[in-house]
Amino acid sequence: MKKKILLPTDFSGNAWNAMIYAIELYKNETCDFYVLNVFNAIGYAVESLMVPEPGEKLYEEAKEKSEKGLGKLLERLSFRDENPNHKFFMISQFNSMLEAIKDIVEKQDIEMIVMGTKGTTNANDLVYGSNTVLVMEKVRNCPVMAIPAEANYKEPEEIVFPTDYKTHFKRRELQYLVEIARITNATIRVLYVTNDDDLDEEQVNNKKLLEESLDGLQYTFHTLHNVDIKGGVSCFVESRESDMITFVNRKHGFFESIFSKPMVKTLGHQSKVPVLALHDLTN
Repeated sequence: MKKKILLPTDFSGNAWNAMIYAIELYKNETCDFYVLNVFNAIGYAVESLMVPEPGEKLYEEAKEKSEKGLGKLLERLSFRDENPNHKFFMISQFNSMLEAIKDIVEKQDIEMIVMGTKGTTNANDLVYGSNTVLVMEKVRNCPVMAIPAEANYKEPEEIVFPTDYKTHFKRRELQYLVEIARITNATIRVLYVTNDDDLDEEQVNNKKLLEESLDGLQYTFHTLHNVDIKGGVSCFVESRESDMITFVNRKHGFFESIFSKPMVKTLGHQSKVPVLALHDLTN
């Protein structure tokens, strides 16, 4: 079945790198890639609350710049990607990044967003640019894969999946993790960071459900005791040179503490590893 993948771009090197990562990851799959550039007209009078309309000079100049950039990108992609199973659709939209992404996800029935972690500024204090964090937090109906600037594509051999076993998993929530593990033959390392010695009954049951969801894949369970969660995940990934981290982005719970902005920042900087945020289907 054909995949529909959204690739937001601001024409930065980091956005290009994320694009190449997605193309390589899905090289053996039939994909429609939607390349989105969001433009806005900088320079209109904010005080007047007037938003430039199509036909107005500032709007048309910004639109032209966006469309030219997408044209160059398509040319660059056509030189690079001669995969007959890949098609590219260029979209230029006047909007905020978040609203444009939500719009395209809805209209095109997108199943995965792959984006870079830094914007054009590439400033180190903006690691995991605010856009990426915002999209991970606010787009709750589509998984988001964030690719750090330093992450050159290498087929994932090991994917780390941190969990506290306190919520039960639905197979559908994990389908994109399962699929990536299948197409790359990666092993999933389930990581539990805890201060307790034993799992309670509910956790034991949730662990069993997880095993059922991962049936047919290679996976192992790991426990780290008495370390802080953020540090524990980072150290585990770095020491093993794992290739990806994935988590279920629940609205309330464990991961708000782990994948808060500082954690995402730490991961983006130190481990140079892509992060896949899966959606929580209870919302």
